[in-house]
Amino acid sequence: MTTNDVKSQQKRSVKIFGQDPAVLVAMWENISSWAMVSILGGFLGMLGIQTRFTADRVQVSLLPHEPVLIKEHDSCESSKNCTKCISIARPGGMEQLRLLTLQEDVCTIGYNVRRLCPAPYTPKMTNENLPSDCVVLNNKYFSVNYADCTIRWGLYESAKRFVGWPIVPGFDVAGIVEKVGKDVIDLKVGDSVFGCTLFGAYSSRIVVPAKQLRHLPNDITLATAAAIPAVSLTALYALKLSGNWPSPTKYKNKAVLIHSCAGGVGSMLTQMAKLLNLGPIVGVVGRSAKVEAAKRLGCDVVIDKSTQNLWEVAETISPDGYASIFDANGVSTLQDSYEHLAPTGRLIVYGFHTNLPTSAMLSPFEWFRMAKKMLNMPKFDPMDLTVDNKSVMGFNLSFFSQEEDVVEELFDKICTWLTSSQLHCPNVVEMNIAEIGEAHTLIQSGKSIGKIVLSTDT
Repeated sequence: MTTNDVKSQQKRSVKIFGQDPAVLVAMWENISSWAMVSILGGFLGMLGIQTRFTADRVQVSLLPHEPVLIKEHDSCESSKNCTKCISIARPGGMEQLRLLTLQEDVCTIGYNVRRLCPAPYTPKMTNENLPSDCVVLNNKYFSVNYADCTIRWGLYESAKRFVGWPIVPGFDVAGIVEKVGKDVIDLKVGDSVFGCTLFGAYSSRIVVPAKQLRHLPNDITLATAAAIPAVSLTALYALKLSGNWPSPTKYKNKAVLIHSCAGGVGSMLTQMAKLLNLGPIVGVVGRSAKVEAAKRLGCDVVIDKSTQNLWEVAETISPDGYASIFDANGVSTLQDSYEHLAPTGRLIVYGFHTNLPTSAMLSPFEWFRMAKKMLNMPKFDPMDLTVDNKSVMGFNLSFFSQEEDVVEELFDKICTWLTSSQLHCPNVVEMNIAEIGEAHTLIQSGKSIGKIVLSTDT
């Protein structure tokens, strides 16, 4: 462990009233935003004064390579090489999502390319200072994930730990290679590619390690390709943890239950489970409108929580329990998911959606509700795990900056399935980068089916 790692660990161990200081800061900033927009905005509205609050507290001097910022919504007509990006200056609501124009040849960057600079902005990129294993991507589309809303609230741990503020969110990219590092062999200028970055994807130009990109498969469009990486990598790694890939399970029970099976990760999990010959595949949805979509993805049975008793139906389908349950819901289902595992079964956790609000802004009331839900989170006793022969496993791929070989293996398998048309892309809803607020509102509502992707053409 390096000195910096030790210092980072010590910093994270500091508690104020039993809480991580960053969480307390996020709470204060979110409540400030709520008060500014809801109370002050409402008062001024009654007086007939129209307001639009933005994160004007951003100071260019705080950016790592100043001056990178031209100005908000600048047209940048003087050069095609001016990057448009969505930046978040501090925790808060939709008003913190700012569309910025950066200086010529300045790009965004993920946190794992620190040998060049810290995230989120680069210095002016040239062929001379481009890292030898990286490319500059003219990013045409990026996707919106629920994690991005958590980043905006200041509650996403890897974003806090590795980037801080300001931050350019986003993991999925799809576009045209613009510059190539001298050691990059598989990609050339003009190639259409898709892939992932460890933040920085809400941008029209980004520096990305070539290992994190792949050529566009078959007839898949750039917009569709932008919807694939994060959800498919998450799904396949979840199946890896569950013991179903890369080697097939030897256990007799192959029943799987997938919560939110019509969503981004869920739709990939369902298809991959079918490809791996697991079954019965039981998909769970929260609205009747998603039932048919879940069936088309490959679910043998779909349970509609809005009209059926989830666990009563689940028990009739697999009375002996489930070999694998994939749960990103959090407090609402985790305990029941565990109790419905079969002996040797594994509960795979990759999110906590029901712990978090669906409203755009985190008012004091929302913080109270979140605190109450945290107190109700299940606790799994190691002795019970041993006696029950069950496992609970969790992960977050945004921490995998050092696990290049693991991620490459996952990505290669996904591309094989895509190329052979065995894996199909999720339903895609296209929007424009200027509609980022609407995109965040839609994904927080829980009413989206499939993936939301945004074009960077303004």
